[in-house]
Amino acid sequence: MHVYLDSSVILRAAFGEPGAFRGWPRVSYGVSSRLAALECLRTLDRRRVRTSLSDTALARVRGTVLDLLSRLALVPLSPVIVARAAEPFPTALGTLDALHLATALHWQAATGDVLTFVSHDDELSTAARACGFETVG
Repeated sequence: MHVYLDSSVILRAAFGEPGAFRGWPRVSYGVSSRLAALECLRTLDRRRVRTSLSDTALARVRGTVLDLLSRLALVPLSPVIVARAAEPFPTALGTLDALHLATALHWQAATGDVLTFVSHDDELSTAARACGFETVG
C-alpha cells in the first residue's frame, strides 16, 4: 500500500491513542510533507509543557515519532507546493491541511504513484476525497 500520511496519523500512533491507523504493517511506501516533522515535534513540546509529560514518556513518544518519520519520504515545502496550497480546493481547508494536500497532489503528479491519503482529520480527509484520493483514517 502506498500512502500519504499526515501528522495526525503519526501522533495518534506515537501516543497509542484509540482509533490509531492499523494499516502500518501494509504500508510498502509512505510519503508525507516535511511539515509533518515540524507539526509532530511542536505537538510533543506543547504536550510536555501543558500536560506535564514525564521525561520518560516524552522520550518514548519522541522516539516513536522519529522512527515513524524515518520510514517516510518527507517532501520539502517547495514554492510549487506552497503555490498550490494557496489555490482554491473543492472544500474548506486550513493552511497546514492545504499544504499536506498540495504535497500529496504534487507527489502523485511528479511520480505517477497513486497514493491512499491517511488522516484522522475529517476536514482534510473530505478535501482529499474531493481531490480524488482514496482515504483511510
